Amino acid sequence: MSTFDEREKSFERRFELDQEIAFKVKARRNKIVGHWAAGLLGKQGADEEGYVKEIVGLELGAHGEEHVVERLLKDLGPKGIDRNRLMIELDNAALKAKSEILAGK
Repeated sequence: MSTFDEREKSFERRFELDQEIAFKVKARRNKIVGHWAAGLLGKQGADEEGYVKEIVGLELGAHGEEHVVERLLKDLGPKGIDRNRLMIELDNAALKAKSEILAGK
């Protein structure tokens, strides 16, 4: 195998790893935000876990993040949460999720 082929395979592996990490970060971010939202909605126990699973599952649909944002805005709007506040929570949760994943948690 030539050096060029080795480098190409290395870049492919790196790309695959980056994609895997990005997927895990989004799933963990949605889980963190799902728990935050469930708390604001007064959900506990099985209701909270079911709600969190719904939020995480929305990312897997055709519209991905858009569905997550719209659902959370619909649910949290009556609690005074607007798009700006939600986006801040999503960004903070993404940072926390990424640090947890990279730390191996």
